[in-house]
Amino acid sequence: MQHIINEYIESDSWYDFARAVKEGHRHLYVSGATQLGKALLLATARTQWKVPLLIVAPLASHAERLRADLERMLPGLDVALFPAEEALLYGLTAQSPELLGQRLALLARLVSGERPAVVITTWDALLVRLVPPNLFRAHCLNVSVGQTMRRDELVLRLINSGYERVELVETMGQCAVRGGIVDVFPLSGQEPVRLEFFGDTVDSIRVYDLTTQRSQLNKASVILPPAVEVFWPESQTKAGLEKIRASLKTASASLDVERGRLLKKNIEQDCERLQNGVSFPGRMRYWPFFLDDAATMLDYLPADTVVVLDEPTRLIEKAEGAARDLKEQYAAMLMGGQILPAQHKAFLQDFELIHALERFPTVLLATLPKRPARFRINAQLAVLQKTPPSYWGQLDLLRKDIRRLTQSGYRLLLAASSPQRQSELVRQLREADIEAVLWAENTLPPRGVFAVISAELEEGLELPDAKLFILAEGDVSGKTRARRRRQPKAAAEGARLLSHRDLVPGDYVVHVHHGIGKYLGIRSLQVGGVERDYIEINYSGEDKLYVPTDQMHLMQKYVGAEGKEPKVHSLGNTEWAKTKVRVKESVQKMAAELVALYAGRASVPGYAFGPDKPWQKEMEDNFPYVETPDQLRSIEEVKRDMETPKVMERLLCGDVGYGKTEVAVRAAFKAILDGKQVAVLVPTTILAEQHFHTFRERFAGFPIEVAVLSRFKGTKDNKQTAKRIAAGAVDLAIGTHRLLGADVRFKDLGLLIIDEEQRFGVQHKEKVKMLKHDVDVLTLSATPIPRTLHMAMVGLRDVSVIETPPEDRYPVQTYVCEYHDSAIKHAIERELERGGQVYYVHNRVRTIKSVAAHLQNLVPNARIAIGHGQMGEEKLERIFLDFLEGEYDILLSTTIIESGLDIPNVNTIIVEDADKFGLAQLYQLRGRVGRATRVGYSYLTYHPEKNLTEVAEKRLSALREFTQLGAGFKIALRDLEIRGAGNLLGPEQHGFMASVGFDLYCQMLEEEIQNLRGITPVKPVEVEIKLPVDAFFPGRYIRDSRQKIEMYKRVAAANSEAELDDVVDELIDRYGEPSEPVNNLLNVARLKLIAGKLGVMSIVGTDQAITLKLSPATRIDASAIMRAFQEYKEIAVENHKGHALLWRGHGELAAQVQRLTKALRLLA
Repeated sequence: MQHIINEYIESDSWYDFARAVKEGHRHLYVSGATQLGKALLLATARTQWKVPLLIVAPLASHAERLRADLERMLPGLDVALFPAEEALLYGLTAQSPELLGQRLALLARLVSGERPAVVITTWDALLVRLVPPNLFRAHCLNVSVGQTMRRDELVLRLINSGYERVELVETMGQCAVRGGIVDVFPLSGQEPVRLEFFGDTVDSIRVYDLTTQRSQLNKASVILPPAVEVFWPESQTKAGLEKIRASLKTASASLDVERGRLLKKNIEQDCERLQNGVSFPGRMRYWPFFLDDAATMLDYLPADTVVVLDEPTRLIEKAEGAARDLKEQYAAMLMGGQILPAQHKAFLQDFELIHALERFPTVLLATLPKRPARFRINAQLAVLQKTPPSYWGQLDLLRKDIRRLTQSGYRLLLAASSPQRQSELVRQLREADIEAVLWAENTLPPRGVFAVISAELEEGLELPDAKLFILAEGDVSGKTRARRRRQPKAAAEGARLLSHRDLVPGDYVVHVHHGIGKYLGIRSLQVGGVERDYIEINYSGEDKLYVPTDQMHLMQKYVGAEGKEPKVHSLGNTEWAKTKVRVKESVQKMAAELVALYAGRASVPGYAFGPDKPWQKEMEDNFPYVETPDQLRSIEEVKRDMETPKVMERLLCGDVGYGKTEVAVRAAFKAILDGKQVAVLVPTTILAEQHFHTFRERFAGFPIEVAVLSRFKGTKDNKQTAKRIAAGAVDLAIGTHRLLGADVRFKDLGLLIIDEEQRFGVQHKEKVKMLKHDVDVLTLSATPIPRTLHMAMVGLRDVSVIETPPEDRYPVQTYVCEYHDSAIKHAIERELERGGQVYYVHNRVRTIKSVAAHLQNLVPNARIAIGHGQMGEEKLERIFLDFLEGEYDILLSTTIIESGLDIPNVNTIIVEDADKFGLAQLYQLRGRVGRATRVGYSYLTYHPEKNLTEVAEKRLSALREFTQLGAGFKIALRDLEIRGAGNLLGPEQHGFMASVGFDLYCQMLEEEIQNLRGITPVKPVEVEIKLPVDAFFPGRYIRDSRQKIEMYKRVAAANSEAELDDVVDELIDRYGEPSEPVNNLLNVARLKLIAGKLGVMSIVGTDQAITLKLSPATRIDASAIMRAFQEYKEIAVENHKGHALLWRGHGELAAQVQRLTKALRLLA
């Protein structure tokens, strides 16, 4: 949009602004600027003067909007965000790393001498004190290939810079050491890197994939910034801790006994972590004891930076509110025995930030001419900018305004969100007798021409003195079009599934032959003079089973419903065998029913819809986002099903907000264009209303009649709607089970869309079966279906899965913290300030009204609604609908909001007593927020207790991990997937799944379905190997038992030499060159692989002779035997039937294993 900037430079408003700047006014107040006009003014200033800008916005949402507008004005402009953190939360035990990562990334850029064109931040973000820039710079590690550096020195510096040392790097801010290899994941948003040392030299630096743990590309150098904002030289630790303990002694003496004891307990716990160099939330508040001086983010900026204060009057309100909140919180924390007096220095107090800003030239930008207090101003001017009217689709008013503006000599622009929309808008305007031109030139159109350009704008702008009138697409329609998403990356395959890497001592495991036991760990044993690793499993009583690592495929981690412990079996009795028989019988019965049902529906003649019509593309082009790859694939699968004469029955799975509804919209539109009716069946009235609005909005502009059957519509309206459905006057009908009523008859139903079918009762499901007998059916589910079950049912039930989240959906910022009123008040007020709404979860109906009164006292202006399961269904749904329509600010409820509510305007959720919830529940509750293109916040709170029970401690530990994509997150997902499996297979199968474990159940189901469909599964021959050779992963090679188990599993699971080669490459990449026992393990695995294909049942022997027993069914080609005999004299057929081979070699057994492998390769 450079041509618009060029035009603006010629205006009087810009001339006045540029003159005021050139005259040297350091503190300039500019009023009259609109939202888009501010971006235009600043973009123009940037192109003219090239000075770096720091923009301070009153809210994070304003900062995001300004960034988007600047990037649209000047594509490629280097705009960086410096977001605020939840620095003031009490008892913060864990938090999501993304916002801190953004802050650190910018600080690292600034200390390295980079000059981002624009930095945008908020008032709250600038209040936190930081270490001085020179100290931050000293802790930024610049590592290059060939550099001399001791590995231990690097690790120590990383830990001193806030990195957490772990066995396996899974998230930002962690580092891991394995031999000469150091893995680091900087918190600054770079990819994780792997540094390999050769002695004291950095031999290589490689970027690697976090999911696969494999290296991807080499780098010559890398900068590793600190993982925390506040740290101090190690030499200061001892003196700092002495100051803390002295302050603690004084402070605790001034408190009563109980609070003094609590303060001592909290501070001593933190002192222990500080002494050990452990990073933890709240660490930054201790810097006053370790550093004599601190800085602010302003000290990191280039000296010639110009500060822009967006809406200074609102910034003053923020400053006053922040000062008040800080005083209140610290007073409460001091009185409550939470902090020490000196810790208030961690933040700028009162109006220190205003004084700090005055050293920079400042431009104060405001829409209304209201001179702000406190900020210094030595010149002021007004710019002439207007926001165009919103026409709300009234094109006759637009026509009149265009005529008037054309006569006045204006240039007229309409910004379409995409080239497709550009063409569509030109067509619509011309149909309304408005002469519009599709303008693709990189210049402004002539005056008097109404040009439609391709540009994303959220609102328009009128510049009277430049005679320029710009409309956004939403100004014409009255609807704000969502910001278009960037093309997302494909989801990493398998990242969601639990692996053996998540197996820890104490977990339950299932052995195919022996049943359920408890995993105790890896045990290294010497058997017959040979050292090997074994998996130790404890069964009922004192029974123990030692499973050789090459038989790991026979055991799996037991996965059942969350919180339910399975029954442990005994070795040597028949109980496990009987259990497997019962499950097999159940699986056989269900598989037979599934196969019969599938065959029955396949034989019913359905309707073959035609190919897409022109209107289909037009409607799809109106979609304001870029579809995710999974969405496109799912849409293609649904359309392909619809175009065949076979009746469609497809299940579409995807998390809330991943785009399932859009797939349904396109399927429905396709059916309607073929003259068929569509029914959309939903479990709740609130969902019916939401879908009604969505479908009606997407079908706007097309002659399609959408109706809803709902108890909110009244009996008379519903009867009238039913008559219109029967007459064929309604194209798409949406409703709850009311749609299944006897009075509802479709004239020509072609497609049934069912949302969350498992939430309907048995009676309603029977009616659904009758309704879907001969029509195409698309079922939507927000509960994930496990990949293993999906694979088991391939070809039996058609399943489409959407796993790719929208690209610009921000990760929900999750905080695990103690419950305190001021923190809750701050969280609610911030959400309401940005125009959002809040979920507050209190899971006790008995006390929910007193909580409502307390919240009302905390936030007097908030409108609070109460919802819980003991209310009447109609009353509850009315409350939900009112909340959806913005009648309330806070919905205080029990866990009934866990599923079924989809409100993009709700982006903060507060959960009381989160330690009493299951991880899967918390995952679904957290999924209620973060739907829009703004940051969602999730506060998982727990009440500060004098003595936490061991169970509560474990829950809190799990919650801490839940703030990032660690094992806790995967466990939550897996539990949800099992719920999804129950939804798909029916509740009667749940007990059978629990009795053998989920994975074994899926394996049995897959085998049974294949048998019934006449597919004979190929089972590999089990090769028993007994060779006296040390073959294992030594502890010095792979130290962590979980990783060791994972790699044993990978070796055992290799089905080809190519796969085994891939495992070898991974071992070298992750752990370095293999030692002798590791090479032996890999060579024996390769021997076993080739022998299995040949039909060898066992390989037993010594360094003198090895016997290979063959399966009776094995037939070896005579010519192959001759070739092997000629090349390898050591091999011979042991008997005349050819059922055994004999190898008589000499030398070390390890070398003989390799030579024997080559010989067998000739025979295979």
